[in-house]
Amino acid sequence: MMQSSRSIKRQSAWHMLASEFGESTLNEKGSGEFDPSFVITKLGSKVNRVIVAGLLERLEPRDTANGSVLYQGQIRDPSGVHYFSVGDYASDSMRELTLQLSPKVEGGEPILLLMVAKTRLFQTEEGAIYTSLRPEEACEIDSNRYATWLTKTCQDTLERMKIFTDSLDIEPTIEALTKGNVASHMVEGLVSSRNHYGEIDLEHYNLNIMQALDIAEGKIEAASVPPQQQIVSVSEDDGGDNPDGSDELGDILLDIIKKLDQGEGVDFETLITNASARGFSRSVAEEKIESLSDEGSIHEPAFGWFRIVS
Repeated sequence: MMQSSRSIKRQSAWHMLASEFGESTLNEKGSGEFDPSFVITKLGSKVNRVIVAGLLERLEPRDTANGSVLYQGQIRDPSGVHYFSVGDYASDSMRELTLQLSPKVEGGEPILLLMVAKTRLFQTEEGAIYTSLRPEEACEIDSNRYATWLTKTCQDTLERMKIFTDSLDIEPTIEALTKGNVASHMVEGLVSSRNHYGEIDLEHYNLNIMQALDIAEGKIEAASVPPQQQIVSVSEDDGGDNPDGSDELGDILLDIIKKLDQGEGVDFETLITNASARGFSRSVAEEKIESLSDEGSIHEPAFGWFRIVS
C-alpha cells in the first residue's frame, strides 16, 4: 500500500532525432511495480521520455479487440520516422488533438507537430524489435519553432556523440566512467550501450545533423511539405527540363554513398531514408537508384548495398 502511493519522480525528456531512437534495441526496467522503463540508444542515452518534432505523415484509426479505437501515426524528421499510438490511455487533451488532426492529415494538409512522449520498445514473437512512442502532449508548430527544435536537438545529439566518443578509452563500468569524469547523466546508459551494441558507426548521425541544420537554416520546405508536393514544385521550377528533380537527387544519393561507405557500401534503406529527408518520395528515389546502377555510376557488391564505381 505504501509503495502504490509513493511519489514517482518524473523523468526528464530528451530532445532526440528519429535515427538515434529508432535504432535502439535495448530497454531496461527496474524490479519494482512503479519503476520507470527506459530505452537505451546506441549513443548511451537512457530515455524514458523524449521531445520529438516533424512532419505528421500518417494518423490512422484502428479498431482493437476490446472495441476501442487506437490511432497509429508517424512523424518524420530529417533523420527518419518516429512511430506513435494514441489510445484510451492517453490524456483527454491528446485524444482531442488526435481527433482534430486526423481529418487534416487525411486531406493532405502539411502539419508540423511537436510532441512529448513516453518511450517504448517491444519484441515480436519472430524476434524483431521495434520502438514506438506514447504521446503525453503535443501541439502544432510553425516553421520557426521547428527550426528551434532542430537546432536544440542537433546540439544535444552532438554533445552525446562527443561524450560517447570520449568514453571509448575508458572501461565500460560505472566506476571507471565516473572516475573518468564522464557526464553523470550518461554513465548508466553508456555502460549498457557499450556492452550491448559494441562498436558503432557515427557517420550517419553526422549526416543526419547536417541535413537537420540545413532545414533549420531556412530550407524548411524539405521537412514541412509532403514529398509528392515537393516533387511537383521541383518540376514547375525546372520548366520541364528535369521533371522529377532526378539530377539533384542523383547528386544527393552519390554524396550519401561517398560519405557513408566504410568499405562495404551503403544499404538501400539508408539511401531511401536520407532521400526522403531531402523531400523525395520513395518511388522516385528507388527509380533513381536503379538509374544510377544502369548508367554505371554505382554498383551493388552485395544485394541491397551500393557503392560508387571507381
